[in-house]
Amino acid sequence: MRALRHSWVHSGLVPAEARLAAWPQARMNVPRRTLAGLVSRRGTLADRWRAVDSMAGLASTSLPTSPVRLLRPTGAEPARLRIMQTLVADHPLIAHKLTALRDASTETPVFRSLTDELVTLLAYEATRDIRVERVTVRTPVAEASGVRLARPKPLVVPVLRAGIGMLDGMSRLLPKADVGFVGLARDEETLVATTYAARLPADLTGRDTFVLDPMLATGGTLVAVFKMLAERGAASMTAICLLAAPEGVERVQAAFGEGCLIPVKVVAGGLDDCLNERGYIVPGLGDAGDRLYGQI
Repeated sequence: MRALRHSWVHSGLVPAEARLAAWPQARMNVPRRTLAGLVSRRGTLADRWRAVDSMAGLASTSLPTSPVRLLRPTGAEPARLRIMQTLVADHPLIAHKLTALRDASTETPVFRSLTDELVTLLAYEATRDIRVERVTVRTPVAEASGVRLARPKPLVVPVLRAGIGMLDGMSRLLPKADVGFVGLARDEETLVATTYAARLPADLTGRDTFVLDPMLATGGTLVAVFKMLAERGAASMTAICLLAAPEGVERVQAAFGEGCLIPVKVVAGGLDDCLNERGYIVPGLGDAGDRLYGQI
């Protein structure tokens, strides 16, 4: 299951190939030029989808109205096994801040501030399924029913070093969460990540976990961290990323897709075109760690 953004909402950041990959085969048969004309015309999102489906000979489907769109191909059977959710945020404030992060002229102090703000916005959606328990409290007027975060506490795991720049934004939303750390270094020649530090609880049974890593590029780092958490019994694993590349999403999906017994989710501020030969996201925003803390 993949979440995809639409070109008429996001100024074409996601290439046609990435969007079409999750569509039914019938939609794939619509000529690209015709498809581009249909999705760029005026009208509601639902109208545009119906036009595409009409040409493809598919039954009309309703569009979700949530700011984060989780799509499943038309006619797909309800999932019986857990499958990874990939959510790409669709909000003008997120798009605004992400654009400023991309700008090469944005200075380090501003970049840090924008990252902090953006993570808090993404964390709101990332924690949608966090475990809670029912409670009753006394207001100045009467008793009221509500919920509070269930124990054991969630665990937030920033990936060193760039993930540290996302910690304050996440802690603002989950101030009582525990914090662990994982350090991985990527070989710039082979693009393979190796672990050089890990500070995690030995037992994560019943705990929701949130991994902070600005860039989901090749996916090697996130797969390695998720495996550490899964081996320790995490109840759920959610990654929060500023940007993701289709290659990275596919790699995580392959490792923790259908059949995985642990709920897995990736929440990203944007899904870009592809990776270049150096494994950098294109158009991306450069090296997040260098832009947060300078080159060392």
